Amino acid sequence: MATQILRLPTVKARTGLSRSTIYLRIAEGSFPPPIPLGGRAVGWIEEEVDNWIKERISATRTHLDNKGGAR
Repeated sequence: MATQILRLPTVKARTGLSRSTIYLRIAEGSFPPPIPLGGRAVGWIEEEVDNWIKERISATRTHLDNKGGAR
């Protein structure tokens, strides 16, 4: 399967994060960094963004399991 590049509007829509939060988390090392596409354009590797989302879901589920589940 070919690697897909996501631009910022798509990353925002998939994650529910704002532009500033995405870049803050990149600076903290908790979100995948973008790759340069040329000029001022950047993009994110779709698989990396999808993996980040899956990790967030997994962390939430683990946290809920440790708390006794959602009520």
